[in-house]
Amino acid sequence: MKYWLLFFFSVTTFFVTNAQKVFEFNSTCQQAYQEITQLKLNNGQVLINKAKQQNPDNLIPLVLESYIDFFTLFFNENPNDFKIRYPNFEKRISALEEGPKSSPFYDFCLSTVYLHKSAVNIKFNNKTRAGFDFQAAYKLIKQNLKAYPTFTPNHLLFGSLQAVAGTIPKGYQWIAGLFGIKGSITKGLKTVNHFVNNPYDPWSKLMFNEAAFIYCYLMFYIENKKDEALEFIKSKKLDVVNNHLFSYMAANLSLNNKQINNAAIILQNRNKSGDYLNTPVWDFQMGFVCLYRMQTQQAINYFENYLSQFKGNFYVKDIYQKLSWCYYLQGNMAKAEDARKKCINRGTQVTEADKQAYKDAKKNKWANIVLLKARILNDGGFNNEAIKVLHGFSTSSFKDEAEQLEFNYRVGRINDDLGKEEDAIAFYLKAITIGEHRTEYYAARAALQIGMIHEKKGNKKLAITYYEKCMDMENHDYKNSLDQRAKSGIARCYGN
Repeated sequence: MKYWLLFFFSVTTFFVTNAQKVFEFNSTCQQAYQEITQLKLNNGQVLINKAKQQNPDNLIPLVLESYIDFFTLFFNENPNDFKIRYPNFEKRISALEEGPKSSPFYDFCLSTVYLHKSAVNIKFNNKTRAGFDFQAAYKLIKQNLKAYPTFTPNHLLFGSLQAVAGTIPKGYQWIAGLFGIKGSITKGLKTVNHFVNNPYDPWSKLMFNEAAFIYCYLMFYIENKKDEALEFIKSKKLDVVNNHLFSYMAANLSLNNKQINNAAIILQNRNKSGDYLNTPVWDFQMGFVCLYRMQTQQAINYFENYLSQFKGNFYVKDIYQKLSWCYYLQGNMAKAEDARKKCINRGTQVTEADKQAYKDAKKNKWANIVLLKARILNDGGFNNEAIKVLHGFSTSSFKDEAEQLEFNYRVGRINDDLGKEEDAIAFYLKAITIGEHRTEYYAARAALQIGMIHEKKGNKKLAITYYEKCMDMENHDYKNSLDQRAKSGIARCYGN
């Protein structure tokens, strides 16, 4: 009997000591990845569990679970979920480090998980930790690209990080220097573009959901090709009905490109099946659709529903500000004041929109109702309606300098959106004259818009002048985001 026990122990020990961790992106893992990148997270987890049973030593399922935690925390920001899910990132990193270092997946998978962890830390206002995680992701993918230049998934990740790093605002350049991060918008975008549009690369086909999502955002916000990003969605026939990642992206980009009716169609027609991640983000987006249409009661209903379900902090103050506007436009000042108080007391000041909402609420001064209506309509792309609201008004119609500034900026933006560029520039210049030393963002944004007009015309030298003017203005609202966009513009003009 003792010999049998010795034999059993020897065999067991042999298999334990010789069992090797592997990175095997097999068919089950590929199916799971496809489900997850449609936000069918439960379906993805079922397939992950199957993959673990097929080979307990396969490390790819850990990376796929990282995607699930990332999407859940990023969209819903639930603090209770954070306590449960966040420690998993470090556990997975430790487990992945046991994998074969000779595999091109080794650094790639580690970089992916660090990037997920960085984005989650940003959402939960752990900025320093997010910076170190971003640096780790950048370093790992950079060295993996050098070691395995033909492993094309490297190109998607490195190109994305390279493009984003190229837009780090002036106020944060010391972080990039400290971490040794060198960005290039042009090189990064070119790399991602090649990966997304390569019909012969099997990795491009497999990772298309994620790659298309990244590419559209880079094209929209960094390359400033907004119409092209939305055209890409149409030309590639992205499934905005059955892929909720695409539904969210297409609606979000449409809202930010002032194509409100298109956003509404996407949101209303998406697959309502319970297979997808349960998130209140759809109410958030529909609230803005209704606000821009001046459907104030419908906007209130969507925003209230969103706030009742959302457990996070991003854009909470911003939403309460929008609720206060809706009640203000309805003439319900009691509820408008209540929403303003909640804007002050709830949420955080992490995003610049939340900072701006808090600052406006603390002033305890209601906006000029004419300018507010024009702003909402213009933000929604309803420019003919907006210009009618401002018809008959001029700078002298407003006694308050802040209102004079906003009036000139607003008329500039409306003319800009209507394609009347010379008229737009004339009003933008008035806004700069009035507001370049004030704390409102209108003058800096006016300079940015003039820069974009000249860049579009090919007047790159003049465009750079105005982008630099935007960045030179200090102590105004939205400073970081406007500087980032101006820096992107300068980089594009120089071809960097």
